[in-house]
Order: sequence, then C-alpha cells, then structure tokens
Amino acid sequence: MRALLSFLFVVFTASAAAQDPSDRDTVVIFGGPESLVIETREGPVAFTVELAETRDQLTRGLMWRESLADDAGMLFDFGEMRPQSMWMRNTLISLDLLFITDEGEIVKIIGMAQPRSLRQLHSDFPVSAVLEIVGGRAAGAGIRPGDIVRHRFFGNEVAGDAEPVNDAEQDADDHTDGGED
Repeated sequence: MRALLSFLFVVFTASAAAQDPSDRDTVVIFGGPESLVIETREGPVAFTVELAETRDQLTRGLMWRESLADDAGMLFDFGEMRPQSMWMRNTLISLDLLFITDEGEIVKIIGMAQPRSLRQLHSDFPVSAVLEIVGGRAAGAGIRPGDIVRHRFFGNEVAGDAEPVNDAEQDADDHTDGGED
C-alpha cells in the first residue's frame, strides 16, 4: 500500500508540475478575441485583444509568443483596483504595458519592456487591468496616460465594431426628428 501511495504521489506531482502555466509546453486557452478602442488626442486606435482573467491566463500572458500584430494585444483583468507589477519572464518580444484604472483611464505606460527580463514593472498606482501591445506601438499611435480604453471590462465599450461616436454628434443624432411634418 505504501508503494502505491508513493507511486501516486510521484505521478500527481509530475502531472501538477507539467501544468505550470509559464511552462512552454503547457496549453493555456485565452478569452476573446474582442475589440478594444483607445481614445487618444489624435483619435481612436483599435485593437483586437485576447483576454487574461483566470489565474493560469494571468500567469502565462504573452509568454513564448514570437510575434504580435500591431493591432493585437492582451488585456489582463485583475478584478480589483490595487498596485500591480508585471515582468517579462519567458516573453520573447518587446511589449508596451499600459496600466489602466477600473474606469478605463491609462495611468502609466512602460514602453519597449525588455524581453526575458525578471525586473518587476510596477504600476505605481492602483489599477484593475493591464494592456500589453507590441513594443513601440503606444508611442507610434500617440497613446499617453490620460487616454481612455474602451472595453466591456470598464463598462464603457463601443457598441459592435463601429467607430467611437463623438458625444456631440450622438447628441445631435438623438435630437433629430426623422419623421414627417
């Protein structure tokens, strides 16, 4: 009986170790893809993002990816406002990290984070989400702190795949009669 228990312990331990989400061979399925829009001073910038919400997804992130399209990214939902830190362990490409409040406001950007670095990248502010995009994309698109991220995580998403509508234009549309006199 003792031998059987030892055998089961070894098998269980090996199985659990193989399920480490940061291990290259572990399969982690992400949510999405979903549309996300960042409202910048120069206009809206659209992305298609995968979603990291579970513990395994949050741990794995963009590790082991060899490329990322300019209009792609991963949105990490931490579920609560608190200071966060990220790292680039096992991440093969440079990324921009956008730290976002629960209202969708970008409060900090770390650009061109170094691949494979173990250095902790801190939000410095309470945030509820992080958006990772290809390194250099934030600067190239004019994305800055204070810009607003529109996505369902923040309750401010843009309906469907439509472009964001200027509030003044929306107000004018709401007040048109459309009927005949």
